[in-house]
Amino acid sequence: MALILDGKKLAQTMQAEIAAQVADFVAHKRVRPGLAAVLVGDNPASQIYVKNKRKACEAVGIESWLHQLPATTTQDELLHLITQLNTDPAISGILVQLPLPKGIDESVIIDAVSPMKDVDGFGPESLGLLTAGYPRFLPCTPSGVQQILVRNNIRIDGQHVVIVGRSNIVGKPLALMLMQKADGANATVTVCHSKSRDIAAMTKQADIVVVAIGQARFLKKDMIRPGAVVVDVGINRTAEGKLVGDVDFAEVKDIASAITPVPGGIGPMTITMLLHNTLRAAILQHG
Repeated sequence: MALILDGKKLAQTMQAEIAAQVADFVAHKRVRPGLAAVLVGDNPASQIYVKNKRKACEAVGIESWLHQLPATTTQDELLHLITQLNTDPAISGILVQLPLPKGIDESVIIDAVSPMKDVDGFGPESLGLLTAGYPRFLPCTPSGVQQILVRNNIRIDGQHVVIVGRSNIVGKPLALMLMQKADGANATVTVCHSKSRDIAAMTKQADIVVVAIGQARFLKKDMIRPGAVVVDVGINRTAEGKLVGDVDFAEVKDIASAITPVPGGIGPMTITMLLHNTLRAAILQHG
């Protein structure tokens, strides 16, 4: 039976650490870190995500603001708001909740966020610094994956990590992070995607498998070797309304050495790393 990597419990521990760091920062700088969230449209899942992020901000002492715009908002209107947030000294970080409505180019919006306030770590400057080996803000979900491994004393150095999925939000940045010459990294990384031939042949070679492909219960027990560590980044809802990951948890937990659940795995860690980045942004901006 696999060790369950409890992201919810770890998030609580790390958020308590962040709260202490925020209190210390406020005491010394007389400035409170602040996160501005931008939500366009009425996507129910996005509304829940933003609500949870704002609640987490409040819990650790980070100020938060919500700019909720109608689905009819134009790209120019959204860009105007981002320009205002970029120049507001009270705002340490800017979060634009994705996905955006049709008619708005997400890449243009992401590029418009000031690199010093890009606490999602999605912008080209953030990703470029990561590629070069001296990151400013690590993307939140990949950072959550790395932390859940490191804090559970799961070896990454020298291990073969197979990542299933090559998105700019998870797969690509996580591969870059785990290849770094740094603590909690130094892995040999293989990235699989929808055009890869025989994904199972590659995942069965892995010491650590990270699945972020957006297909419910994609990874089966015959796709990993016994004793592998499995990290599930997927969030899918079945026809019955049940929340499941990209890993068939019921099958895989019996042969993996450690596994993240869905829900309660990487989700809470993503929010935690957003808080970490917002505090880091405030420190960088205020010295």
